[in-house]
Amino acid sequence: MAATTGPASRRVSVFPSPQELGPALAQLVLERAAAAGGGGRRFSVGLSGGSLVEILARDLPPAVASAAVSPAGWLLAFCDERLVPPEHPDSTAGAYKVFPGEDIPVFDLLVLGVGPDGHTGSLFPGHPLLQEKEKIVAAITDSPKPPPERITLTLPVLNAARMVVFVATGESKAAVLKRILEGDEENPLPAARVQPRSGQLRWFLDESAAKELTIPVEKHSVL
Repeated sequence: MAATTGPASRRVSVFPSPQELGPALAQLVLERAAAAGGGGRRFSVGLSGGSLVEILARDLPPAVASAAVSPAGWLLAFCDERLVPPEHPDSTAGAYKVFPGEDIPVFDLLVLGVGPDGHTGSLFPGHPLLQEKEKIVAAITDSPKPPPERITLTLPVLNAARMVVFVATGESKAAVLKRILEGDEENPLPAARVQPRSGQLRWFLDESAAKELTIPVEKHSVL
């Protein structure tokens, strides 16, 4: 049975290592793509950078090939990136034109990372962008993480998604994950503010990242 803690739809899954986590994440992407197709939608997925890129680059292509799925029609957007003009082909903002008539784009799936300081995307602790309510994509010129000029999806977009999956691996994430998943802070860290209003919230962790957690978790072995 899945371990559901905190918010009613939050599930925390723990894998022995990133090598076991990756295929499970790839399978989840395919399941969400199938659900979107079954609902007559173009599958929309937003990805963060960092170690997520390595995991997905390793495990998603073979999963797609074995499932005989074509990702050609998927909408892929980045949850944060270097600052470029809106018309630039690398701009996330241009991708949101496929959400006609929606003030806030509703992604089928967002796959996010979390930093040791609790940031996600380019939303950093204590930064004014955490209070942004109107923009769907916002610029940051003083990012504590290089480069200083970046753009990021805002919390209203993250919390409108049908599913959000956080992926965190390594012992360096253990302390902050305990704060995010078990804490009750007056000023929550950015990742703790991601609570999809009507969607699902998943956490995919490896054992090193989850080592300080005391909440019930769903433990997985080798697939």
